Amino acid sequence: MTGMTTIGTTTGTTTTVTKTTDVAADGGQERTEVRWPFLRSARGRIVGWLLLVVAIALAGSIAATGEVLSVQADNIASDALTHEAQSFHAYADSSRGQRATSVRELLHRYLEDSVPDSGETYFSMVDGRPDLRSAVTPPARLDTDDAFVREIAAARAPVSGWWRSTRGRVRYGVIPVTVAGDSSRGALVIIQFRDVQARPLLDAWRVFAIVAVLALGLAGLVSWLVAGWVLEPVRLVRQTAEQISETDLHRRIDVAGHDDVARLAATFNKMLDRLETAFAVQRQFIDDAGHELRTPITVVRGHLELMGEDPQDREETMTLVMDELDRMRRIVEELLDLARAERPDFVRRAPVRLADLTIDAIAHARVLAPRRWGVDEVADATVLVDGQRLTQALMQLLVNAVTHTEEHDTIAVGSRVRDGRLLLWVRDSGRGVAPADRVHVFERFARGRGARSGGVGIGLAVVSLIAQAHGGEARLDDDGGVGATFVLDLPAVPAPDVAGSSSLTGGEW
Repeated sequence: MTGMTTIGTTTGTTTTVTKTTDVAADGGQERTEVRWPFLRSARGRIVGWLLLVVAIALAGSIAATGEVLSVQADNIASDALTHEAQSFHAYADSSRGQRATSVRELLHRYLEDSVPDSGETYFSMVDGRPDLRSAVTPPARLDTDDAFVREIAAARAPVSGWWRSTRGRVRYGVIPVTVAGDSSRGALVIIQFRDVQARPLLDAWRVFAIVAVLALGLAGLVSWLVAGWVLEPVRLVRQTAEQISETDLHRRIDVAGHDDVARLAATFNKMLDRLETAFAVQRQFIDDAGHELRTPITVVRGHLELMGEDPQDREETMTLVMDELDRMRRIVEELLDLARAERPDFVRRAPVRLADLTIDAIAHARVLAPRRWGVDEVADATVLVDGQRLTQALMQLLVNAVTHTEEHDTIAVGSRVRDGRLLLWVRDSGRGVAPADRVHVFERFARGRGARSGGVGIGLAVVSLIAQAHGGEARLDDDGGVGATFVLDLPAVPAPDVAGSSSLTGGEW
């Protein structure tokens, strides 16, 4: 008997055809939203995009896993084929194989002694025709497949390849066999049913795909709940905005957390605060204007209706009308100051020298009335304040002092920087403020007893708002019943590159 040849394995080539489907957005986003109403909400779109990304990731993982398992199944079939070829080679070299006197006898003995595993089968060919097969019934009979038999009948050397059977793809190997003294041509055909052997892998892959789909559904449910929880402040913003009206601006959103959505809710609450303040200022302005302008308008109208043809009467009426119109102008200007005081740009800070501010205020006030004008103290410092607003406040305090003093009384102005505070004051030696009026002196339309001017009690309210806009306060210091001292107590914010301050004593003019 001549020596047996060892089977050679070749690598088969597989072609994987991937069917892709392009989903075109032929209707655009608006048509999609009409078909799927839940996608109109931010919650639906977030969950939809999240599920889309997760679905693509899972689909890619399933496809990659399937490809890896397919390659692994091919390798298993090829390894099994090589193993069986080596087993047959070893059997032919054994004593039992050596005793065979013909090709058919050798193949018959091998088929009797070898039991194929599940998913494989053997059969023999003698002189180009199928002869015997292994005892175990194979998943599919290839020895009766004429096309397959013709494919392998002409083999004169060991060959291997892939074939499509009724039970899926198979890996086959053909080992030519010769025996000394026998002229017959024989071959052992080893068949590995690749798809049958890969069934456990395929079952695992299907379980993985089912688990992935279930995980996608669970992710969708959890993301829907989480998105609803995260977007709850946004929903409250929308509901609150729908419920807001000009007469109901007190609703606010409870802010929890520190993320972007929580900051959105906090920003929305701040916007509502500004709106409520703006509407309150508007209503207050309308109420104040209606309250204070009604009387002078009525007076002007009444005198104009009663004005006769007498020249003296007409002159007296015109004088009275002009006085009332001047009073209306002052009222409107003060009301506008009250309204502007609520705006964020009411105060515009800039470096201001307190000495210039103090001296200029007293210089402008000297023309108001003959008084004993003086300067108590001047701070030699430069601070960041709104010079025009502080001048306005000082002038209002000086006008108020003129109203409550006589010609022989003293009115003095002073400024001081001490312990990080800026103090500006107007002092007079007039009648002072009655104890009953001290509590309400800075309120709107509050007028002290004995006031002789036509004011309406808005000036000191404007002074208080100017002080508050600078982060300070306006107060009335008790001088023991002699005159009155109105003080602006403000934070002293040093101007850049300016340090230190001193006070200079003043004098009387």
